[in-house]
Amino acid sequence: MIREPGPVKWMLRLVAIVYVALLVVWPILIVAQRTFAPGWQAIMTSLSSPEVQHSLQLTAQATFWSVLCNLVFGVGISLLLVRYDFAGKGVLSVLLDLPLSVSPPVVGLALMLVYSRDSPVGSWLYSAGYQIIFATPGIVLATTFVALPLVIREVVPVLTEIGDDQEVAATSLGASGWQSFWRITLPGIKWAVVYGVVLTLARSIGEFGAVKVVSGNISLQTQTSTLVVQDTYQNFEQQTAYTVSLLLTLVAVVCITVVTLLRPKEDKA
Repeated sequence: MIREPGPVKWMLRLVAIVYVALLVVWPILIVAQRTFAPGWQAIMTSLSSPEVQHSLQLTAQATFWSVLCNLVFGVGISLLLVRYDFAGKGVLSVLLDLPLSVSPPVVGLALMLVYSRDSPVGSWLYSAGYQIIFATPGIVLATTFVALPLVIREVVPVLTEIGDDQEVAATSLGASGWQSFWRITLPGIKWAVVYGVVLTLARSIGEFGAVKVVSGNISLQTQTSTLVVQDTYQNFEQQTAYTVSLLLTLVAVVCITVVTLLRPKEDKA
C-alpha cells in the first residue's frame, strides 16, 4: 500500500469527492429537487399516465430477460474462459468487451440490419410469425447486448483467484459436474454473480440508444422508460420526465446499495 504524506492524501480525497459530486451527486440532486418541487400530487399524476405505466412495464420486462440471459450466459462463458483452453480464447475474450466499446446506436443499427423484415434472417422470422424489430424481442436483444460483459467481468477474476483445486478434489471423490458446480464453484463466486447481476440490472434499466433504434419509439407499444423521459422533456412535460428519471435512478442506486451493505467484509476488499 502506498503511504502518501497527510496533505497529499487529503488533497486526493478532496479531488475525488468534488469530482464525484459534480458529475453524479449534483445532477441527481437537481433532478430530485425539481421532481418534488410541485408536490406529491404532481408526482402521482405523472406516474399514473398510461404512457408511463406501459413504459415501466416494458422496461421491467426487458430488464428481466436481459438479466436472466446475461446471468446464464455470463456464468457459463466465465467457466469456459477460466477452466478451459481452446483455440480463439483470446479473440472471444476481446469480443466479449465489444458491447462496452461500441456506441449503443451502432448496436441498434447492427441489429436492425440483421433482424429487420428486409433481411434474410428477419424475413424468415417474420414469415414464421416472429417480429423482432419494432417489437419487444428487439428491445430485449438490444438491452441484453449492451449489458453482455458485466457478469463475465465480475465472475472471471474471482474464478481465477479461487482456482480449481477443490473442484478437482470433488471430482476425484466421485462428484458429478453439476454437484461440483452447485456445492463448490457457485458458493465461491456467488457475490461476484450477485454484483454482476446488479450491474446488469442497472445498465439494462438505463439503456437508451440501442433501444431507441430497434424499438421505433412507439407510444404505448415499444416505448421504454428512458424513451418516455426524452419525449416528455422535449414536449415540455418536464414533471413527468423528472419523475421517471428519478425513479430509474433510485432503482439502480437502491440495488447497488443493498448489495454493498449485504456483501461480506472479506469480499469488499
